[in-house]
Amino acid sequence: MATPRFIIGAFVFVLLPNSVSNYPNGKVTMSCHGMMPQHGHNPQAEPAHHISVSQMKFQPGDQIQVTLSGPPFKGFLLEARDAEDLSGPPVGSFTLIDSEVSQILTCEDVQGLAVSHTHASKKTEIRVYWNAPSSAPSHIQFLATVVEKYKIYWVKIPSDVISQPNALPFTTPKATTASLSTLPSISHLTGPFSASECGKKKFCVRSPRSCDPEREATCFFLSFTREEQSVMVELSGPTGGYLSFAFSHDRWMGDDDAYLCIRGDQSVHIQPSHLTGRSHPVLDSRGNLEDMAWRLADGVIQCSFRRNITLPGVKNRFDLNTRYYIFLADGEANAGQILKHSQQPLITYEKYDITDTPKSIGGSRSLPLLKVHGALMFVAWMTAVSTGVLVARFFRSVWSKALFLGEAAWFQVHRALMLTTSVLTCIAFVMPFIYRGGWSSHAGYHPYLGCIVMTLAISQPLLAASRPPLHDSSGSNVPGDGVARTGSSKSPEDLHNDGICDLAHWDRDYSRDTCLSTLSESGNIGQ
Repeated sequence: MATPRFIIGAFVFVLLPNSVSNYPNGKVTMSCHGMMPQHGHNPQAEPAHHISVSQMKFQPGDQIQVTLSGPPFKGFLLEARDAEDLSGPPVGSFTLIDSEVSQILTCEDVQGLAVSHTHASKKTEIRVYWNAPSSAPSHIQFLATVVEKYKIYWVKIPSDVISQPNALPFTTPKATTASLSTLPSISHLTGPFSASECGKKKFCVRSPRSCDPEREATCFFLSFTREEQSVMVELSGPTGGYLSFAFSHDRWMGDDDAYLCIRGDQSVHIQPSHLTGRSHPVLDSRGNLEDMAWRLADGVIQCSFRRNITLPGVKNRFDLNTRYYIFLADGEANAGQILKHSQQPLITYEKYDITDTPKSIGGSRSLPLLKVHGALMFVAWMTAVSTGVLVARFFRSVWSKALFLGEAAWFQVHRALMLTTSVLTCIAFVMPFIYRGGWSSHAGYHPYLGCIVMTLAISQPLLAASRPPLHDSSGSNVPGDGVARTGSSKSPEDLHNDGICDLAHWDRDYSRDTCLSTLSESGNIGQ
């Protein structure tokens, strides 16, 4: 039951960028610290939205209403910070006023430190309560990231500062005069990548296996070059949306270390992520990537970056000096949002250590076992069944006189083709279970359709075997089915010819009387 939706997609790679707006359900916990959507675009400079508070003085234990308002927006992230250390962790906790439009987030394993949207419908106002903790700092400032749409967003919109009654007057620290977080610098590549060093200095994965991106625009190319304690990655391929690759411990999507190159209007956004199953990848910080560069030319996306071989203490990033299966996928993107990949991901035939001896390898977008599964199902249902139906419908009269092993020849051929269909279906049905090691609950409708087909394939010969013998017009059994006619005085020769003509009579264009007359004229009656 191989399915186009297998693996990532499968392996997948049906992705949504890690941002406030591109997570319609508002689950943006990974953005708690920086509050920066990773869209590959710069945030707007002048805030268009406003944060207001119900009181300017507070004491520990107070509950203060906070209101975020302004032009219609789709997503938001609201936090409270120590006004004297805005780069520090969130402070206090929030209580919802309207759970239909806002939800509590867990940041740094503490519930309630931030609030975000619940859906991507437009809204103009959000109201929540902030609960001042017992260890609250002297001065608090609320920060909000607001997303109008993918390319238009504001980061860390500040509120007025609220203070405890006996606190010293608030003065803006020097740290707060610095500009907001900016995206890591990205440079432009000057030309296509080269495959000349594949197997010498570069570990390359290519499709087709011997292609060269310098000369072939249709070449999907992924290379790794070890440089002391880091690896330089190059990725290119013909796509209008995105390219991606992943390291995996097995051939299935889930618990993988993945990297994306997503095309924008006139740029490419490079983004690390990790996969937790057959679902949207969770995008991670780009802080561990260096020397990022990209190029768009002739419908080909190119991107490159450097990362350390090991990243101690960094979650979801694999050590590169270990053997993994390598996935390579591509697909469409709309306004920076990842859509379903256009074809099955390419998967290497075995695990490789990209920091070991350089190699030039390929892979397959459909593994041999699944190819055999598809071939058997094609032969069974497109060839055997079709031929069997045609034989039963059109060859009854043509082969009306021919017998084979005591039965009409057309019927023997029909039965053999139907049994062949059932046998091939049973063999093909087992193969995906062998490949997956059991039932896959994430393979969509295809496994269920396969079970239905398997049930029909088994039921058909069982129903045929239990079919009652044919009867002529007098209600007696047809000898061709091997059942003696009870109470009949006809000779064996007559019974033989009755059986032939009863079979011929199944075709509405060939009457039984015509059949007997033909046999009589040809001298075959009684033969």
